[in-house]
Amino acid sequence: MNSFLRDRSLSWERDVEFSDAELLAEAAGRICYMSFGDLQYRKSTTDYLANIIRNGHESVLEHASFTFLIDGVSRALTHQLVRHRAGFAYSQLSQQYHDESGCEFIEPEWGDDEAHLEEQWKEWAESTRSLYKAMLSSTRKLNNTELSLKEKTRGARSAARSVLPNATKTTLVITGNARAWRNMLSVRGCIPGDIEMRNYCLQIFKILRKEAPSLFSDFELLNDELGAMVKKI
Repeated sequence: MNSFLRDRSLSWERDVEFSDAELLAEAAGRICYMSFGDLQYRKSTTDYLANIIRNGHESVLEHASFTFLIDGVSRALTHQLVRHRAGFAYSQLSQQYHDESGCEFIEPEWGDDEAHLEEQWKEWAESTRSLYKAMLSSTRKLNNTELSLKEKTRGARSAARSVLPNATKTTLVITGNARAWRNMLSVRGCIPGDIEMRNYCLQIFKILRKEAPSLFSDFELLNDELGAMVKKI
């Protein structure tokens, strides 16, 4: 960027307190209009990005990306996350290659009068783990001599994972550009009936707001009778 500016006899006095993500989005926008110049003759990074967002010119936000390591969420949640394909990349723990004998489950929030359901749920969870282990052990004993031990193990896990529910805990890495994260938060951040999704969006937003506040300045945290949520202003 410095070489480019020198070659064009341009100058850009950056606001040093801003993150690389914010400055990258600003630079991309300024390239479109070649609107560089000294700080006193232009808008600050905050004002510039706010104007970009206000006018819906969010393509420049796609140059800034953020990567998260997500651990301890349910597959019910990740089934919804992977529907957001544009601008996102996902790498998730494989139930075919990873032994899930010690798998854990995300327990729902119980009401005061649901102790009987909670007990049944815990019995079901233990029964599910037992069935998984039994299937894994049984299918590993396949007498197909054409298959290697590695192939038999993979086949066993493929069969045994059929009993694992949406509640199974999982781990994944997600990379998304700022525009994609903004869309996901606006669509998923305030859904009344999905507590886990709302909590996920809440934690994501707290980090994004801290790392690049100017890119998410039009979102806010709200509280209602169901708890905290992220909402686009």
